[in-house]
This record gives sequence, C-alpha cells and structure tokens, in this order.
Amino acid sequence: MSTAVVVGGGPNGLAAAVTLARAGVQVTVLESADQIGGGTRSGEAILPGLLHDHCSAVHPMAVGSPFLNSLGLERYGLTWRWPEIDCVHPLDDGDAGVLRRSVEQTASGLGADEGRWRLLFQRPSAGYDLLAEDIMGPMLGLPKHPFRLARFGGPTLLPGSALARCFATERARALFGGVAAHAFQPLDRPLSSAIGLGILTAGHRYGWAVAAGGSQSITSALASLLSDLGGNIETGITITDASQLPPADVTLFDLAPRAVADISGYRLPRRVKRAYERFRHGPAAFKVDFAVQDGVPWLNADARRAGTVHLGGSFAEIASNERDVYHGRMPKRPFVLVGQQYLADPQRSVGTVHPLWTYAHVPNGYTGDATEAIIAQIERFAPGFRDRIVGMAVRTTTEMAAYNPNYVGGDIVTGAKNANQLILGPRPTLNPYSAGLPGTYICSAATPPGPGAHGMCGFHAANAALSYLDKRS
Repeated sequence: MSTAVVVGGGPNGLAAAVTLARAGVQVTVLESADQIGGGTRSGEAILPGLLHDHCSAVHPMAVGSPFLNSLGLERYGLTWRWPEIDCVHPLDDGDAGVLRRSVEQTASGLGADEGRWRLLFQRPSAGYDLLAEDIMGPMLGLPKHPFRLARFGGPTLLPGSALARCFATERARALFGGVAAHAFQPLDRPLSSAIGLGILTAGHRYGWAVAAGGSQSITSALASLLSDLGGNIETGITITDASQLPPADVTLFDLAPRAVADISGYRLPRRVKRAYERFRHGPAAFKVDFAVQDGVPWLNADARRAGTVHLGGSFAEIASNERDVYHGRMPKRPFVLVGQQYLADPQRSVGTVHPLWTYAHVPNGYTGDATEAIIAQIERFAPGFRDRIVGMAVRTTTEMAAYNPNYVGGDIVTGAKNANQLILGPRPTLNPYSAGLPGTYICSAATPPGPGAHGMCGFHAANAALSYLDKRS
C-alpha cells in the first residue's frame, strides 16, 4: 500500500488526505496546532455558548464545491444554512445594494442596472456547475468548456474599477466593489474583477451559506470521513525540517510557500526555492468578534436580514482604501466585513445576545489597533451599535499569524492575489501543485483556485500525487 504524509490540517490538507485515502493510500495528517481546521475553526470567544467562527465564515464557494459535494458529508453532520438575504452593502444615504441568491431578484433591486446585472450573471450562474470544472482548478491548460469559460473570463480580465464604470447606479457599483474587495487587491489592477465575479456567480447558483454549528462542522465532517477511510490525524506536531517527516511515498504541504521552502531547504530545486521565497503576501485582516444584545440596529432594513454586510461606502471609497492598505497605509475608514451567521443558524446565539463576526482590511503586518475603526464603521450605518456591545474578542494581524502560520502578516488568503499569483499560483509551471521534487506537492490556498473552504486546492494536489504514484507502480 502506498503511503502519504500531509503537513497541515486545514480544509485543503484534509481534502488532500481524503482524496488520497479514497484511492487506497495510507494517509497521515500532521497538524501543528492542538485542533485541526486551519481557518475553518469555531468556538466560544466571549460568552459561554456564544459560537464564533475563527476566520472562514460564509461559504458561497464551498457549498457549491464539486469536491465537497462528491463526498456525502451530510452523513457526518455537515448541514448548510442560508440567510434570507445573502449580502447587503449600505450607503450613507440609507440606500443599499442588496444581493440575493436569485439573479432576477437582485437585478430588479438595482434600478437602471437591472439589465447589466442580469447580463453579467444570469447565464454564468445558470451554468456554474460546468463553469466550475474550469475555474475551480489550474488556469493553465486546455479548458473543458472553452466557450463558456471565454464568455465568463472576458469581464474577469478587467480591473474592478473599469467594470464598475459599466454600472449607472452607486448601488450596483458599491455592491460589486464590496465583493471584489475580497481579493485584498487594488481595484485598478488587471484581473481585480476576477475573484469578485467568481464569488458572485457561485453565490447566485448556490447562495452564501453557512455551516450549521459553525465552520468547524466542515472540518469535523472531513476528519470523520478520513477516519472511516483509515486515515490518521496527529495534532501538536510542528515540522520545521524535512528530516522530521516520517517516510512516505508522497508528501503534501498545506502551508504557505515560504514555509515549504524553509522545511525542504536545499532539497528543493533552486528555481523552486527561489520562487517560494519570493512569493508575495497581501494585506491583512484585523478581526474583532462581538457579543451584541438584540443584534445590530442597521438603518437599512435589509441589512438586518443579511448574512453578510459590507461596510465601505461608495465604490470610490472602497477602491481608495484598498489601494492604501495594499501600499501599507492604514485608512481612517477601512473596508469592514460583517458576518451575521446567527440569522441562518440561530443555535450560535445565547438568548437575545448574538455573535457578530467582523474584520477590517489593514496593511500586512499592521501593528496598530483597528478595533475603534471597526466600531466606527458599524456605527456609521447602525447608530447605537456601540451601546449594544456586551463583549468583544480581538485578534490582531500578529495574533492571526500565530493562530494560523499560513496567514503571514495577517494575510488570510495565503498570498497576494495579483494577476501572476492568481493565475499561476506559487510559481510559473503547468503543475502549480508540484514542489519540483518527485512525490512532493503544495496544496494550500496559495495554489489555484485560491482561498475558501472548498477543498479544491487539496483535491487537485492529491490527484497530481496519485498520478505520480500510478506512474511509479
């Protein structure tokens, strides 16, 4: 029987392990933390029984993941829940862009931009399952559905600022800009539309779901399946050098590229080591969880029913702030993401006290305190919020990196998603999962298709490893 070691027990490491184990490989996962899950961990942070997601929280890409959907994880307790409204982007005049799962319902709320929104998303979201076969994997190579990919891919090449100018209303521009900002990139760069368009298209197909019982439920389901397949997970095991690894036919790293270079050392080919050491990280997340009495008093009524709320004002303000954080400048009013997962999953609350998940975009390695800036942004669109705060838990960029070493400098998407790294991953090669050593692979969110709890990076890396094993046999 072939053997494999997976270093890192985040969603991609577990996805790789499950893929290998399903093929009959004996797998061991080594996780440095005391708990597996990487960014998909949940727990009590403020009050007993009040459940908070540690990082990954809302899952438009995971709920439609071809890999996760092939596993039957409902047998292991994974259940998806949806809010009434997916996302709201409030504006200062009380208006808002409102994102619903339905393209038609979203478009009808955008006034003069109804036709433009429908043109962008109606066909791609209806055919998303086929589209995902191309966009949820390596971007180099022959696509399975070239015409469908070309139609979707054309707008993704544009800078977000150029695509935003196609909309006539601030409502539509801001709604698109808030989702595009998930890329942590300046919105005037080529391909800065890509991640936003991908999230919106997937969301219109599957919705912005949350995992019942917290994102940890995704981790727990994958771990239970792996156990049933004979896989083994060991926690509290930190690997700093390849000499510490047990013998195995293949090794996969669910780590940031620099960590792979540090562990592998001289064993890596020079060109690979150099690429991994030069891999760029992007802006960071400064996270604050709140316990809130009676929820957030949003001025906009739709925001009170939304699973996600984006706080950034107009598109121009979002673009300016994203440019600032990318260049290391902390804006006075940073872009803030707010998660109200309890609206879809009420078991996370304790009576009328609700968990509120937030983070602000800040420069990589930011050493200041963004707590007040986050509160002020919420107060901007929900006056009286401050008076409802029962408690809070702060995680700085430094603490974010300590919580998950893949989050270098607080970079929760594991690498700057500029044009080169978004398309090529850690280095220019037809196989972005190969570490350049026979039987050695990287499977973290630094590889295509990038961040999220979808597991597709691990799935593709594991399939590359299986091809190697087949050639050996």
